[in-house]
Amino acid sequence: MKQVVVLGFAILALSACGRKADNDNGAVVELAQTVDYTPAEKAALLAAMPAPFNAADLADGEKQFAKCRSCHTITADKSNLTGPHLYGVFGRKSGTEPGYLFTEAMTGHDTVWDFATLDTFISAPQATVKGTKMSFQGIADAEHRRNLIAYLKVQTTPRPEPVPATSESASASVE
Repeated sequence: MKQVVVLGFAILALSACGRKADNDNGAVVELAQTVDYTPAEKAALLAAMPAPFNAADLADGEKQFAKCRSCHTITADKSNLTGPHLYGVFGRKSGTEPGYLFTEAMTGHDTVWDFATLDTFISAPQATVKGTKMSFQGIADAEHRRNLIAYLKVQTTPRPEPVPATSESASASVE
């Protein structure tokens, strides 16, 4: 009997994976995965980052993101929770992501998110953008911030679209 109960709980737990879930705004969102880069691709993305981010510890960055996960997603489906999704955040102007209601403070912040601006914001969100509704106190430790920002860059960088084969390259590969 005990095995049946354990099996039942296991089935329930697994059935929750990949299904729709309500977010904090009451909207139903499809749970999705982050970009699934190979270790070599992650290393290449990391190496392409400016110093000191190119020497970051992605495993620690993932641990640091646990502090953000209750309010932000980093998945390609771009679902918002209490905070906006962070997929593709690098290069985005603050307060402009469609589908999320930002405070006037954030829309008026007038910055583009990059390594430096994210580092400043994550260190002390309320001091950086007075009036933000983000209640997170920030990450004081510079190394943890660098690790988090590098992790975000890797996890929120869209995978390049494959280049379709042209008829010339397809016929050349046949010969």
